[in-house]
Amino acid sequence: MIKPGREVFTGRTIHPWCMLIIWMFFSPAEGKGFGFHAHRIINRMAVYTLPPEMIGLYKSHIEFLAERSIDPDRRAHVVEGEAPRHYIDIDHFGEQPFQSMPRGWSEARAKYSRDTLMEYGVLPWHIDEMAERLTLAFQNRDLDQILINSAHLGHYIADACTPLHTTLHYNGRTPAERGIHALWESRLPELYAHEYDYLTGRAEYIPDPLGKAWELIEQSHHHVTKIYQVYDSLHSVIPADQIYVVEMRGQATGQHFSRTFSAAFHRGLEGMVEQQMQKAVKTIGDFWFTAWVDAGQPRLDDLSRQSISQRLLQMINNQESVWGNEKESVERSVQ
Repeated sequence: MIKPGREVFTGRTIHPWCMLIIWMFFSPAEGKGFGFHAHRIINRMAVYTLPPEMIGLYKSHIEFLAERSIDPDRRAHVVEGEAPRHYIDIDHFGEQPFQSMPRGWSEARAKYSRDTLMEYGVLPWHIDEMAERLTLAFQNRDLDQILINSAHLGHYIADACTPLHTTLHYNGRTPAERGIHALWESRLPELYAHEYDYLTGRAEYIPDPLGKAWELIEQSHHHVTKIYQVYDSLHSVIPADQIYVVEMRGQATGQHFSRTFSAAFHRGLEGMVEQQMQKAVKTIGDFWFTAWVDAGQPRLDDLSRQSISQRLLQMINNQESVWGNEKESVERSVQ
């Protein structure tokens, strides 16, 4: 939902659908908390957009890329400055925010102050920062850094494809609308992601990564009004006792949106969730490919045969002990 890291801000392949089906049935269920579920699918399917020179490396470590995609959410409540990396409340910046907001970090900071930007989110700038980190990792041919930065970059790009990560009203404009955030990005993918088509084409070069990040934000923000229109219209026609159900998930029992309400909401959005997940898959592949090209297209064959270092695995274990067993995606507290 970053504090910018600096002051600027070959062989036969398995068909992607087969990979998805295998994973859906045989992967552990613990992650179905469920922004987690969507992030894992998106990173996994982005691998299949890559060219032959890259896909060997990424397929060799596809489980790592999928599992580490949820790290940014797990640390968001623990690591200072992490939460603003996942969103930008662009509607805070006036009626025409995309005209008034400078695209560059330095210019935006000069106009609005760093504190203001950190309060209302820095997602597009952090995507650009992560893309530069990945480019450097390719230049250094550093397997650990290639994989961890690829996984985390995928998370932030997917967040930019989530409309409710672009608005002050990320979880309802009124108390009656609270819960809409998890409904859109968690409940609907949980129920319908297995039906979606993730074949989005081959990764393409991005001439302007920061510009592309802003394009994602603007396109996503365009959907916010429709999300609320559909949600509110359903509340006026579906009886209150059919909107929520009590379900047990794992060891916990809680209130969730019913399948009846979720199905009606999904239909009313007319394919929006699938389209945004497709956009995330394709764009992540585009960013990974662009970083590799910008690094000079280094050979990756030998890296494909290497293992992730014990040093990185130990670092991840240490971090997870600090993060705790976080089960839900980032949701800022409602004021």
